Amino acid sequence: MLEILILFLALGIVAGLLAGTLGLGGGVVIVPALLMIFPLMDFPAAITAQLAVATSLATIAATSISAILTHQGLGAVRWPVALPISAGILLGAFAGAFFASAISSAMLGRLFGIFAMLIAVQMALSSGRLANGENERLPGRGALALAGSAIGTVSAMFGIGGGSLTVPFLSACGMRMQQAVAISAVCGLPIAVGGGIGFVVAGWHHPELPNGSLGFVYLPAAAGIVLTSFPLARLGARLAHRLPATTLKRIFAGALFLIGLKLVL
Repeated sequence: MLEILILFLALGIVAGLLAGTLGLGGGVVIVPALLMIFPLMDFPAAITAQLAVATSLATIAATSISAILTHQGLGAVRWPVALPISAGILLGAFAGAFFASAISSAMLGRLFGIFAMLIAVQMALSSGRLANGENERLPGRGALALAGSAIGTVSAMFGIGGGSLTVPFLSACGMRMQQAVAISAVCGLPIAVGGGIGFVVAGWHHPELPNGSLGFVYLPAAAGIVLTSFPLARLGARLAHRLPATTLKRIFAGALFLIGLKLVL
């Protein structure tokens, strides 16, 4: 069990850095990692994917709060944009958790793999043309909330913080990368809250839950990941304002594509 705990702590380090630096909730790494770790712990195969996604969402709450505090301190959070998107995300995330609970574990894992590869390709292609904010064209509050509901649904289904969708969306609207990352960090919190509650409710009476679970959330893994992800998210948020995002996005895109390919195969 010591080796498993070390894996959870190491996972938290990577997740925290991703949350702060790229606005990703870390689920793109946490979910596939837990899909490999949980079978080693003899968890039921029928609910492994649901446990991985739900646990990932639980950790995103902590990393989001940590990243939000740092980005806000640096003056990068634009609340008039973040709040309507977050409102839509909260509702979409709750619904997405129930959609994911109704899908077979094997299918959910493969769908996540395909999703990860698509996002990796998108990130690699967009890394060379980051928006500078000069030609920003944001939609109205209603459209932002609608976009948020779609982002929340997909993010909760796959246990991600939403940055892989929120950042490209805001970048496409012409927003500067640092501001898009900061707003994405804000959006991670309603995804975690809405999706996490949904997975707790959906899995509350499941007969195969392992000891230490709250619904589909496996608490020991969530606690171990949060221990390291919370402080590292603050470090990552500071790095986001000092380092060029292009190289980081390309490296992450390559790793994400390989992870997705492994899950699909």
